Amino acid sequence: MNSVRVNWQLKALLPVVFVLLLGLLFFLVATVSLGNPERHFLLMVAGIGAVVICGVSIFVLAYLIQRPMVELQEKVALVSAGNLEVAVNFAGRNDEIGDLGRNFNHMMLQLRESRKEIETMHRTQMSRAEHLATLGELATGLAHEIRNPLAGIAGVIEIIGRDLPVTSPARGMVKDVREEINQINRILTDLLETARPHPPMMMRSNLNVTVEHAVMLARQQVLSKPIKIELEQAPKLAEVEHDSDQIHQVLLNLLLNAVQSIEGAGAIRVQIDSRADCARVTVSDTGRGIPEQQLSQIFRPFYTTRGNGTGLGLSLARRIVEEHHGRIDVTSTVGKGSRFEVLLPFCVAEADPQANILAAAVSR
Repeated sequence: MNSVRVNWQLKALLPVVFVLLLGLLFFLVATVSLGNPERHFLLMVAGIGAVVICGVSIFVLAYLIQRPMVELQEKVALVSAGNLEVAVNFAGRNDEIGDLGRNFNHMMLQLRESRKEIETMHRTQMSRAEHLATLGELATGLAHEIRNPLAGIAGVIEIIGRDLPVTSPARGMVKDVREEINQINRILTDLLETARPHPPMMMRSNLNVTVEHAVMLARQQVLSKPIKIELEQAPKLAEVEHDSDQIHQVLLNLLLNAVQSIEGAGAIRVQIDSRADCARVTVSDTGRGIPEQQLSQIFRPFYTTRGNGTGLGLSLARRIVEEHHGRIDVTSTVGKGSRFEVLLPFCVAEADPQANILAAAVSR
């Protein structure tokens, strides 16, 4: 049941009227012993005084409280309509009402500054998005144009390599050319994946299998290196809704980056567990680490600290994880190593892509 709405002026005056009426009642009892003329005169004076007191109370309430409240209500209505260029006029008062006005004006100033920052960021992001879209279209066309002659070059090199004598020193050069062709092909593949992403094919499956496959391929890359890759699975982990091929690509990219960050002997640890409503895969290494000033840049497209890197791997990895409504975080200490966390919700259908659904899961 809805409560009855009572005007605030009435609420403020009722105690005053009650006290005055009670005073008149006591005054009436006290004047019983007096004569009628004197008694009537005193009662008339008391009644007039009570009316005057009520009138003064009403005037004071109207001037000191009602006017600021009406003004505040009007300004709040303007703010609700989207007008942030408003301010109340009673902010100069040296009382609680003045404090309210000053707080309101300060809040409006902060809102105007925040809106300007948001508009500036929006314009910057839109400009950046248009720039990246243009670059993406250009890169896609160039990638296709490069791939065709590249395939022909690879075929010619293969024929030359077969025709060369076994003792020919040119065989080593042919092998180097093959590796460079493969590197160019990987760059083009990453570029096409970034410029023309395809939506993930979601299926509920065992995340342990996806991670184990990526670890197995990474171990093949370190057979000739003193690097150990450890895997700690979570046998009781519930099935996770994900695209196993894309998540495999993310984890393999993180593992290969970890391998390249280790100079000499080292170790990489991959751990699977759960946190809140998410599955978590942690990839930590004992490599050289990432400087703090670079941590905020490593997920940007084309940003790389390696001479032979494309700068697309981590950018592509973050996009894939975000399309799974997940999150990828990194912490690093120079000289000690890095730690990447990939958080994936168990059920993507229940996740909200517009909110930070993993806030509880990633809070430390």
